[in-house]
Amino acid sequence: MPNPPLKAVTLTHVRYRKGDPLGHFLAWVSLIPVFISLGGFFTHFIFRRELQGMFFALGLLISQFINQIIKTFVQQARPETCALLEMCDSHGWPSSHSQYMFFFAIYFTLLTVEGIGLSQIKNKWAVNFLPWSIAVLTMYSRVYLGYHTVSQVFAGAALGIFLGAVWFWVVNNIIYDYFPAIEESKFGRMLYVKDTSHIKNVLKFEYDNARAARKNMAHKAN
Repeated sequence: MPNPPLKAVTLTHVRYRKGDPLGHFLAWVSLIPVFISLGGFFTHFIFRRELQGMFFALGLLISQFINQIIKTFVQQARPETCALLEMCDSHGWPSSHSQYMFFFAIYFTLLTVEGIGLSQIKNKWAVNFLPWSIAVLTMYSRVYLGYHTVSQVFAGAALGIFLGAVWFWVVNNIIYDYFPAIEESKFGRMLYVKDTSHIKNVLKFEYDNARAARKNMAHKAN
């Protein structure tokens, strides 16, 4: 009985041409969505547990779920280079990497523009330059490395921007009204879930309260 074919876990399975420094760089750029998900949002939940961040992450998950539904329905093949990349058994339209990064970029930009948790930042255009530049680089990397066609990454970018903007509106115009209830729920109190988006300068607020608590402890000890 022949052995069944093997399939790689594609989460970090990114290939580039040997001896190509640009391809090597873009392969790492292509992994940025993984770093954001595992390093960014997971760490955020462990140390911050902010409802805005949690719903940001939930929106990205919903976006990727929608991406997989569309890919399954459209079933557009990847470019011919998929054979070398061992990716021909998956569909390419729209690009999930491109969709993820442009969802992240538009949502982060809207958070910054609205001053949600970032109201103390003066040069907001400079802060927003980073996620958009990374989004464009990620889109380019998927074409350069041969994983997608140009139309597939642009479709992912457009869908990511649309879904990111819609989800931001849903969170901050509908779900936001339920934030206090989530904070006071059994789940919220057990995991110390909170919302500080109504505080103008969160860093200063936490800094002042931490200092006050330390002084209070020192006063009680004496």
